[in-house]
Amino acid sequence: MQTQDTAVSKLFIGIDIHKKSWRIHTATDLFMGKGITMPAEPKALQKYVDTHFKDYEVYTAYESGCCGYSAHRAFIRYGWKSLVFNPADLARTGKLRYQKTDVLDAELICKELRDGRLKGITVPEVEREHLRCLFRRRNDLVKDFRRIKSTIKSQLLYLGIKLPAEYDNSNWSHAFRDWIRDLSFEYPTVEAALESRMNQYDYIDQEFRYISNELRLWCRTHYKKDYKLLRSIPGIGPIVACGILSELGDLRRFSNFRQLAAYIGLIPGMTQSGESKVRSRGMNPRSHRLMRSYFVEATWQALRYDPVMQAYYRKHAGKDTKAILVKVARKLLSRTLAVIKTETPYQVGVIE
Repeated sequence: MQTQDTAVSKLFIGIDIHKKSWRIHTATDLFMGKGITMPAEPKALQKYVDTHFKDYEVYTAYESGCCGYSAHRAFIRYGWKSLVFNPADLARTGKLRYQKTDVLDAELICKELRDGRLKGITVPEVEREHLRCLFRRRNDLVKDFRRIKSTIKSQLLYLGIKLPAEYDNSNWSHAFRDWIRDLSFEYPTVEAALESRMNQYDYIDQEFRYISNELRLWCRTHYKKDYKLLRSIPGIGPIVACGILSELGDLRRFSNFRQLAAYIGLIPGMTQSGESKVRSRGMNPRSHRLMRSYFVEATWQALRYDPVMQAYYRKHAGKDTKAILVKVARKLLSRTLAVIKTETPYQVGVIE
């Protein structure tokens, strides 16, 4: 009886991705291959594989970063198995902690991929990725807003102009802006400089309002169900809800609360050795910094409008204020996950 080999040979490709070129390292399930540098194009890698490794089952991996997920999606279309992973998850030992080159990185990624030690991140679908771009644009405009406000006030301080008491706050009313524009100076040069800054303020203000409206409109239209569920929670306003939908995606993908808390970064760092007690090292530095800050800010609003949250906060009164706030933020995050998974709007004042 003639036997036939039905096993499919596997090819593992570790890629160190850059803007203009890729450094790749190949290996099969039998031996380590070689590394080469090629143009930063998925088609170039496909041509290389078709030439040298035809009929292989292909596995690829690269670090998430500035180049996004377009290469990953191209590999999936080719019928390959692709993995995008967090750079912090790449184990570096010995000399690799002090030696970092594209050659070493590609080889290490290839080895880790072949040995099955890499764990991929969740790649968002294209619609949510594009929504994320809109949400992050809004956050950039918030930074620009703060910067231009600070610059204008610094300019007035430098010129020795004291703000009236009714305008000396963070609220920039139309009356305050008109007051700035009505200021007169001995020379027109400083007036031109100040007018230019005010024009920049008006532009940022207009763009900020436009982007915010587009963001809310898209979420209300395309994620209506989850958006309404999130808005039922005290503290979760329109922008925080949009941030959850764009940055975190569908919360149903998290199997439990601990996974979500770890992803956001609302879990403590801990140390313990031998007989010693477990000690907290404060907030975990590995986090989704943007959404963690949003949840902490949303906590203040939750404390204002939800008696259950207020009671929980008072129960820990007298301790470290920041630590208490993080505890309440975790409770708010837990509530957010529960509302989405049960698809039941939150009822204010109901004890959990």
